[in-house]
Amino acid sequence: MSLNEADTRAQLIDPALEGLGWRAAMIRREQTAGKIERVNGVTRRSTNKRADYTLRIPIVDASEPVTVGVIEAKAERHPANHGLDQAKLYASASRLNVPFVYSSNGHQFVEFDASTGLTSKARSISEFPTPAELRRRYEAYLKVDLESSEAMALLTPYQDGIDSVRYYQDAAIRAVFERVARGESRALLSLATGTGKTFIAVNLLRRISDAGQLRRALFVCDRDELRVQGYNALYRVFSSDVAVATTNNPEKNARVIVATYQTLGIASDDDGDASYLKTHYPEDYFSHIVIDECHRSAWGKWSEVLTRNPNAVQIGLTATPREFDYSEASSAALEDRQITRDNLKYFGDPVYEYSIGQGMDDGYLALMQVVRRDIALAGNVDPERDTGIGKSDLERGSITVADSGEAASISDVREQYGAPSLERRLLMPDRVSAMCEDLFNCLAISGKPEQKTIIFCVDIRHANEVSAELNNLYVKWCADRGRNRLQDYAFGCTAESGRDDISTFRDARNRFFIAATVDLLSTGVDIPALENVVFFRYLSSPIVFHQMIGRGTRIDERKGKLSFTVYDYTNATRLFGKELKTRYVEPIGVDICECPVGNGPRPPEERYEVAGIEVRVSGAGTFIVVTNDAGQTESITLEDYTERVRSALMSQNLTFDQFRDAWIDAGSRRDVLKNLPDGGKSAYVVRRANGMEECDLYDVLGNIGYDLTPQTMSERAASFSSVNSDWLDGMLAPTRNTILAIVSQFARGGTDNLEDTSIFQTPEVRQAGGISALSDYLEGGANAALQDTKRRIFAG
Repeated sequence: MSLNEADTRAQLIDPALEGLGWRAAMIRREQTAGKIERVNGVTRRSTNKRADYTLRIPIVDASEPVTVGVIEAKAERHPANHGLDQAKLYASASRLNVPFVYSSNGHQFVEFDASTGLTSKARSISEFPTPAELRRRYEAYLKVDLESSEAMALLTPYQDGIDSVRYYQDAAIRAVFERVARGESRALLSLATGTGKTFIAVNLLRRISDAGQLRRALFVCDRDELRVQGYNALYRVFSSDVAVATTNNPEKNARVIVATYQTLGIASDDDGDASYLKTHYPEDYFSHIVIDECHRSAWGKWSEVLTRNPNAVQIGLTATPREFDYSEASSAALEDRQITRDNLKYFGDPVYEYSIGQGMDDGYLALMQVVRRDIALAGNVDPERDTGIGKSDLERGSITVADSGEAASISDVREQYGAPSLERRLLMPDRVSAMCEDLFNCLAISGKPEQKTIIFCVDIRHANEVSAELNNLYVKWCADRGRNRLQDYAFGCTAESGRDDISTFRDARNRFFIAATVDLLSTGVDIPALENVVFFRYLSSPIVFHQMIGRGTRIDERKGKLSFTVYDYTNATRLFGKELKTRYVEPIGVDICECPVGNGPRPPEERYEVAGIEVRVSGAGTFIVVTNDAGQTESITLEDYTERVRSALMSQNLTFDQFRDAWIDAGSRRDVLKNLPDGGKSAYVVRRANGMEECDLYDVLGNIGYDLTPQTMSERAASFSSVNSDWLDGMLAPTRNTILAIVSQFARGGTDNLEDTSIFQTPEVRQAGGISALSDYLEGGANAALQDTKRRIFAG
């Protein structure tokens, strides 16, 4: 019988690599978080994508190994090239970013060399390149000497180790350092919002500093909120060596200076002349410059910080894709194209790109559902996307003039208005009311209108009108149901509100659910729990649109937020371009629903029971039916229910190691479950509702309470033999086979199967050797063997 993939790795590839000098420390198994999918109304993670082997070569003692290649292993029965296309995808410049790509069936291997574009014939695994050989080829490919001073940052370890960095973040950092090692000083990184650009910047500067190459660094960002975020992230690493430059204090003694475009006098939306920059920071003052949000406009203005420091290493960060669909001839679209050209002309093509599509496919960004709404209702006609709105359309509804608020006479208005004129020059109150009512109905259909939502409006007046309308709808909705209403349901989140609106919106749990804003929340603001992005505003700038979409892409694992919805009332999502119908639909699963307001179909509600507890799933989310303190039934969100489980688990005051030990002991495990809501039934509810039926409750609760990366029962069982090979090899064959048979029972039913008193009587265990094969195991016999097996199953 031929070996399966796991056994091919363990019995054929691993020994061959070790014999060629590839030590265990030089090999990693990179994996993603697991793509998020929505199946039958349930949002859940699928199995993680894994690269079987990434090859990492240490250059000097205690250095960060350099990742140079990837191997995809396939079962022995397949030809050697069977996994090559899959490996090439993992290795590509937008994934692991390595030049040497391999596929192997354990006996032979095939190589694709990205430096030449050539694919080899199948060769014996004994001829696989040694670490020394791949190092020579890697240095020749990049034209670098890995022991030169220019390459020192590339070899400097991460402060918290490689496990603290996602694979694409490491690939982006390596791409920058590879360019610097070649003697080049400019690098552009393009990564989607929510993928950790600030984290990448901090690790870049830290490793540069640890390599002894950081003299003074400047981190430039847009807006005070981003300055605070950047400073906090840098402070955790550089402590008192980082400082914020203010109008009155340039902080020239700090090694790392954080400043906004506005402070430096180089913002596109002010009258600054860069005098602050010129006065306080002479030419070539900085050795390293990081430009956040470098897709900003007014290139000739803010680029002065770069041109005044020509010898600095200059790193640009952007969340904006390199290419857009510029078929629209609007001034905003043309300006976006010029911004992109300016960036590419100065920095060159991005050294690394990671798109919103890849982030969603890997499970690092929230799944996106697009709902397009038609607002033709109540006598108002939505403007045609191309021709706008005409006088005959306006005659059908009430109109007021934006500046005066007075009713407009048809004789006073122009023959034709473009779509952006609505709410900016012409006010149509019925239209605003209709849009707000429809949105509120979409949110409330599940019985839960209290969802974190951003609505992008035309201007401050429009934002205030929208928030007032939604508050009125919410008050009526609560009154009709005899429900206590929460305060500050919707609010105008604008620069003139007098509040710290961003912090208020992000942190409040029982207030401030819907933020009607213009652009205050459009750039770089981190609100992980955001559930909806709504467009009441017409847009023609692809850059602005992608920034706004980025507000919803962040995941909040603790609160169970894995997806978000885009409600599009102005056809803004056309700015995705052609990708929306190709990359965005197929790999990511974007659901596009186009419905007219008022008569569109409502998503059907699905109901099922888990351990006697009812679960309801609708287009607005998943809800658990619980009994409150008054003995009445009510629906709460899956996120809130999961939080109850987490709180109950944390109240048991167990460290993760203590939790694992308790899980291994049957009695202690029952105590852990008994102290959860609904006497432990809640754990089964959360598992089913989150689409984690293939995971043991250990992984479900470990993920909720301790941020454990969940594995399926099959994955834990599949890795058992290779991870515990030394332990198993020291046993007699019947003992080893019996333990593996016990592990196979875990793959079928998890911990419950292991604690079944008849486990030793199952056919698989009996045929392998049964209880007699374990009788001589240490002093405890079969029970001791079972406990050790359980401990090793949950060790990873």
